[in-house]
Amino acid sequence: MTILDTTIRDGSYAVDFKFSCKDVQDLVAKSHRIGIEYIEIGHGLGLNASSLEHGFALQTDVEYMDAAREVAGDAKLGFFCIPGIARLEDIGIAKAHDMNFIRIGVTVKDAEKAKPYIAEGRKEGLEVFVNFMKTYSATPEEFASAAADMKEEGAGCVYIVDSAGSMSAGDIGEYIDATRTASDIDIGFHGHNNLGLAIDNTLYCVKKGIAFVDCSFQGLGRSLGNASLEQVVMVMERRGYSTGYDIPRVLEYGYSGLRNIVNEKLVNPLDYMCGYAGFHSSFLKDIYRCCNEKQVDPLRLIMAYSAENKMTMDYARLCEVADSLPIDKDDNPYSFAEFFSERYRE
Repeated sequence: MTILDTTIRDGSYAVDFKFSCKDVQDLVAKSHRIGIEYIEIGHGLGLNASSLEHGFALQTDVEYMDAAREVAGDAKLGFFCIPGIARLEDIGIAKAHDMNFIRIGVTVKDAEKAKPYIAEGRKEGLEVFVNFMKTYSATPEEFASAAADMKEEGAGCVYIVDSAGSMSAGDIGEYIDATRTASDIDIGFHGHNNLGLAIDNTLYCVKKGIAFVDCSFQGLGRSLGNASLEQVVMVMERRGYSTGYDIPRVLEYGYSGLRNIVNEKLVNPLDYMCGYAGFHSSFLKDIYRCCNEKQVDPLRLIMAYSAENKMTMDYARLCEVADSLPIDKDDNPYSFAEFFSERYRE
């Protein structure tokens, strides 16, 4: 299973498509550093979408492509592509600016419209995905038949897309099973969180062994957002999957990457870590005091202390644990003050 980071593309809805090239570079660099292999960038509606009708992006597609490629290393970069908004020539432009994949967005009913774009993407040597938007508007059998057709046309992966955030794991399973009966094409999942099911549905897809799942830092995305990258990775680790991700760094990068861009309140990494490590928030005042004394990363200190004691706080032992950690002189702007309020007490 591979995580595809859609923070910049789907997350652009949350900032009215106004990511700057500097924002894009910072987020792409952070995503690459934590080990994400596929990163989607650009306007929420994809190639050639910046317009009065669909919303003007702050920068052009090409400016985003070139900025991202400067910092992406060996990560694969791609754009969304909706037939009728994107032109066929936009695929060649993407290839010329070192993009690696396109994701063609159509409904099952309009699957025929994807075919020339699949052919053009294949001609340009790009990886081609087909995202069947509003998947729930088709039956599992209709989806499976269209998926098999896309495989014949040369697409490497089809996506189940819960555009409204309305699907349950059981619903998604029917689409996965029907598709596997009809074809051996890879399957991906893109979920929205309108009913609070994006994390559960994504983890269900991981358990089902599909090839790709979409996540974004802090769940940033259209409407009520996508599956939170932080939460998906943490719950996978809690359930016994070895993801290879450095959890504190994932939490730090999502927060620091977005805190000066988005207007809405972000989830404090300390709250995420309390859940992951089984650490009670009433102990955070001790973490704050110890980190000031010992200059260690509070997220790593919480993990290390909780590994041996989740029940009580022994401050002397906490300091001993801190002494075993590396000195951390980075700015960790986690706003400890909020954890001293009454709502965080026992």
